[in-house]
Amino acid sequence: MTVAVILGCLFTLLLARVPVAFALGFLGLAMLLVGGFSPLMAPQSMLSTLDGFILLAVPLFLLMSNVLLKAGVGADLFNAVQAWVGHWPGGLAVATILSCAFFAAISGSSVATAATIGTVAIPEMINRGYDKKFVYGLLAAGGTLGILIPPSIPMIVYGFVTEESVIALFLAGIGPGITLVTLFVLYSMFYSRIINRSDDIAKATPSQRRTASIRALPSVALAGLIMGGIYSGAFTPTEAAAIGFAASLIIGALVLRSLSWEGFHAAVKDSMVTTVAILLIVAGAKIFGKAIALYRIPQDISMLISQNVDTAVIFILVVSVVLLIMGLVFEALSMVLIMTPVLLPGAMGLGFDPIWFGIYMVILVECALITPPVGLNLYVIQSVAKAPLGDVSQGVLPFLALMLLTVVVLYLVPDLALYIPFKL
Repeated sequence: MTVAVILGCLFTLLLARVPVAFALGFLGLAMLLVGGFSPLMAPQSMLSTLDGFILLAVPLFLLMSNVLLKAGVGADLFNAVQAWVGHWPGGLAVATILSCAFFAAISGSSVATAATIGTVAIPEMINRGYDKKFVYGLLAAGGTLGILIPPSIPMIVYGFVTEESVIALFLAGIGPGITLVTLFVLYSMFYSRIINRSDDIAKATPSQRRTASIRALPSVALAGLIMGGIYSGAFTPTEAAAIGFAASLIIGALVLRSLSWEGFHAAVKDSMVTTVAILLIVAGAKIFGKAIALYRIPQDISMLISQNVDTAVIFILVVSVVLLIMGLVFEALSMVLIMTPVLLPGAMGLGFDPIWFGIYMVILVECALITPPVGLNLYVIQSVAKAPLGDVSQGVLPFLALMLLTVVVLYLVPDLALYIPFKL
């Protein structure tokens, strides 16, 4: 009964358009007061949360991705990939997906990936005869690769909440990320060749490939620097974010010479706004999490699961439905922050590895990014393409199905996530 009342209050606040951060914080504070706990726990929880070293990676990764966005790196990546695969069946669609994957390996941000590649790819694909809904869905879904292919901001937050290794989470995201990219590519080739035949692109000459590749080489090198440094143990994810930000400034201002002072100012401003929003949500979720912990709600839910769900597959089905429904209302980080403390104890009780469970949650959070009414990537693509939200929402449905298929594969083959961090 207590859980139902709390969820009812939370959904009421959200339907009243109270921002997520304040809805969580105020509800958590109210729960502390009603339960007779000291309200001083609220500021103490906020302080203990926001001074975490690992959270420094969030604004630094955002700064890096926004600097690269303003420097036009997305266009360079897209042109380079297009030069190599553009002549394939559905070549432009394949180039778009691979460009999203490459940029995801740099930025750690889904929204930045969708905006960066979408700005370049949408007009090019539509001019080549691709169906608009397919294009919008492809870019919205391709942008979600930004939080599955490491580095990933939601993985950083999950690691912060659970005190699990962020590096292990990054490594675990590689296999599912490659799987999802492969599924997107295969579907796009099938769609482009069978359902919606689009104009073929002439095969690029060796000179064109060389020129485009050289232009994109600094960005690819940056991705290699970040990934290689993290996985080799040369630096932590937070240090990698700082190094990546510094390198992005060098690439944009000195190497490519495409980053203006106005672009840098806009990048800093956008990063500041997003960082404040994320940290407010983290702070609000921490207060809320403290309150539900004092009310023993996670323990009660774990007990409910253990008493009524006796198999792992039923647990995964139930949790998947819950997360998909929550994705209609909550944005990505809110889901990670709210649901991880509630669901993880039950998952571990059934034998699920916490690293595996983190990747599973991130894929379902990806689904939340492309489901209305709060799917951020839908609004990004709507804004970039100036398209009706309904067209974007319809276009993502096949890609949403492919994400759910990836969840099934991940459940059937746990080593898809666990092999690289623990067995390689």
